[in-house]
Amino acid sequence: MEFLTSTFLGNEIGRWLIAIGTGLVTHVTLRIVVGVVAGRLEKLTSRTSTSWDDLVIFMVRRTKFFFLFLLAVFVAAQLVVLPDRLLQIVQAAVVLGFLLQAGVWLNAAVTFWLEESRKKDLAEDRSRATTVGAMAFVVRLAVWSIVLLLGLDNLGIDVTALITGLGIGGIAIALAVQNILGDLFSSLSIILDKPFLVGDFLIIDDLLGTVETIGLKTTRIRSLSGEQLIFSNSDLLRSRIRNYGRMFQRRVLFSVGVTYQTPRAKLQKMPGILREAVEAQEKTRFDRAHFKAYGDFSLVFEVVYFVLEPDYNLYMDIQQAVNFAIHERFEAEGIEFAYPTQTLYFARAGR
Repeated sequence: MEFLTSTFLGNEIGRWLIAIGTGLVTHVTLRIVVGVVAGRLEKLTSRTSTSWDDLVIFMVRRTKFFFLFLLAVFVAAQLVVLPDRLLQIVQAAVVLGFLLQAGVWLNAAVTFWLEESRKKDLAEDRSRATTVGAMAFVVRLAVWSIVLLLGLDNLGIDVTALITGLGIGGIAIALAVQNILGDLFSSLSIILDKPFLVGDFLIIDDLLGTVETIGLKTTRIRSLSGEQLIFSNSDLLRSRIRNYGRMFQRRVLFSVGVTYQTPRAKLQKMPGILREAVEAQEKTRFDRAHFKAYGDFSLVFEVVYFVLEPDYNLYMDIQQAVNFAIHERFEAEGIEFAYPTQTLYFARAGR
């Protein structure tokens, strides 16, 4: 019993033990409460269609161990008399812990909002999905900047002087990382001007693929062969980009060559035959068919039509059907397709 009545830092050992026990009980209780609240809320939210209750659960699940521990320490500190310096340290630690936890909660809210927005926007408006990603980065940056400044202010650091110093240093840093900043501004240009969106099929020089993500520094494209292509945003905007994601219809031009021995009457029928072959297909709009030129080994007819949807597979199916129809009509009319030939003429030399 003498041990319990002995003092340490102005408090009896027994009081220290009570404070420590209270802190442990508080910590365990808080962890149980967080788990129980999250579990109960999950059962309730399963019956609703709104996303706000899901957000609350998402944030509760991200309550950190250090925050509950600091709360328990604060409760335990109320049961003992601490030296002023130690009491200030405990209070500062609790405030910093709360600021960090607030930052984690706000970051969780931004993450939840970003995921929910992407699910809706990718189905409705893909341009908004890219914009939301950039806005989320800006919000996260603002949240953690405020947490940092409040934390430094709580530690007694002159934040005003720090901001002034950071402004001067920021100019030097901006000069050092101007390439990175160039990519950042290029990213903002892509987001605001929308030359392409997530899901668009692009051809950049001799590379092609589908846009997967538009980041702050790079844009990532999945090629047809499966590998991921990564482009710097600055380099990408300086390139010539062919965006097939903005195609609403596909213009098709092809040529047909027939032999020079084809009678004129059959040549005059050919534009009509070619037109009928195209118009027989659904989702097409015929434009023209003309006797274009006298080729090296064939009489060349040129056909132009439009496929009313941009899908490449649909275009190939229609072109295949057109080719079959042309082949069938030529066979029925006795018109021969031309192929590379040479005719040699021999003359007997005079005696």
